[in-house]
Amino acid sequence: MRSPRFWVVVLLLVGTVLLLHARTHADQNPPSEPLSQVPRGIGGWTGNDEPIDQSTLEVLGAGDFLSRIYTQEQRSLPIGLFIGYFPSQRTGVTIHSPKNCLPGAGWYFESSQYVDLTDASGKSHHVGEYIIGNGNVRQFVIYWYQAHGRSVANEYMAKIYMVTDAMRLNRSDGALVRVITPISTQEGTSTAKARAEGFTAQLAPMLSRFIPD
Repeated sequence: MRSPRFWVVVLLLVGTVLLLHARTHADQNPPSEPLSQVPRGIGGWTGNDEPIDQSTLEVLGAGDFLSRIYTQEQRSLPIGLFIGYFPSQRTGVTIHSPKNCLPGAGWYFESSQYVDLTDASGKSHHVGEYIIGNGNVRQFVIYWYQAHGRSVANEYMAKIYMVTDAMRLNRSDGALVRVITPISTQEGTSTAKARAEGFTAQLAPMLSRFIPD
C-alpha cells in the first residue's frame, strides 16, 4: 500500500501541472547572468569546469547548468559545485531532486538534516545537509532550492512555493544548488562539513546575480 507521503506528492504534482497550464502566458523573469560567469575564484578556491554529457543534459531538460570542481593548493580534497537554473517549469521541466538521482547512481543516504546556514553577508539560508555513501566512499553534501530570493531545503515546499509564485508573480523559475566534498578516512565528518559550509558561505551571496530574486 502506498504511503500518505506518496499521495501527497502525487496530488501536489497534479495540482502543479493544472495550475501552471491554466496560466499559459510566458514567465516574467528579471535579467540574470549566465551560470558560466559564476566566479572561478571563491574564498581561496579555484574552479575548473567539468563537461556535462549530452544524455544528462537531455534528462535535465531546458535550463542553464554549471558543473565545476574547486580546489585549494593547501588542500588535497576538492569541492564539487553543481547549479541547475530553470527559467520556466510550466512545460513539465522541473528540478530533479538529488534524493531521486543519487540513489539511481548507487549512492545511499546515511544521514540528513535541515539547517540554517549563515553566509558571508550575514543572510541565513535554509539548506539540507547530507552524508552519502557508495561502498567505501563517503561524501558530505549541502543542497537547497533557490528562487526569488528564497532558499528552501525541502523539495515539496519548493514545489508549493513554485505554484504560489507562478500565480502571484507569474514566475516559475528556480534553481538547485549542490555543494559536495569527499569525507576521507583521515579527517572525519566534521572537517568535511566545515569545508563545505565554509565554501557555501562564500558562494551564497553571489547567487542572486545568476538566480534572480
